Amino acid sequence: MGDFVSAIGVRAEEAAIVAELKAGSEEAYAWLIGEFQRPVYGLVYRIVSDPADAADTTQDVFLKVFRGIKNFHGESSLKTWIYRIALHEAANRKRWWFRHKAYEAPIEPGDSDGAPGDEAMRNALTDHGDSPFDNVAHREVQAQVDRELRNLPEPYRTTLILRDLEEMSYEEIAEVLQISVGTVKSRLTRGRQALKERLMPYVRKVGAELGLTAPEEPESETRIAVGGGRVEVTP
Repeated sequence: MGDFVSAIGVRAEEAAIVAELKAGSEEAYAWLIGEFQRPVYGLVYRIVSDPADAADTTQDVFLKVFRGIKNFHGESSLKTWIYRIALHEAANRKRWWFRHKAYEAPIEPGDSDGAPGDEAMRNALTDHGDSPFDNVAHREVQAQVDRELRNLPEPYRTTLILRDLEEMSYEEIAEVLQISVGTVKSRLTRGRQALKERLMPYVRKVGAELGLTAPEEPESETRIAVGGGRVEVTP
């Protein structure tokens, strides 16, 4: 009962915010940007893999949000509506990149130090009490995971990003992608297995050097996590 009452309260609060946005409240717009700018940038960056393109696309997302808020009627949550726009704009940006820039630069994104998306990921994955070697190892492993994740076919890649990196619920992912919860779970199972299979040769090759633990074959749905010098597959 408590969860139900809490959900009603959240919906009422969101409805009030949406009303303020539709009325053109500058405070509401400032709240929206403060609440969603970083997660939207992070989501877009994981898809387009270029900091400058991610920043430009994030601006486009919020322009679409500001212009389209009057047509938002609450069929989904504000968060899932914004994420749906972000995924659409990121996909458009990536298609544009392949049409116009793929022959001007390497297809594989660079692992340049200091990229905004990289820094956020490093902070989340690195134990700041680790030695310099451990920190380098963590970065190397994360870079490999990112590369293999980028090479996963759609729709598995986006579903994995939303669940395992954005930590969205099955229901939220279903709303964002406009699919059933069952389809979300199926894509996660297949995507995680595909990612694990892509990572296994790397883990076996450098595991001893970097202190990684190769996961055993799972019996059920798996999740791949990187951290603490380990590549883990957990049920």
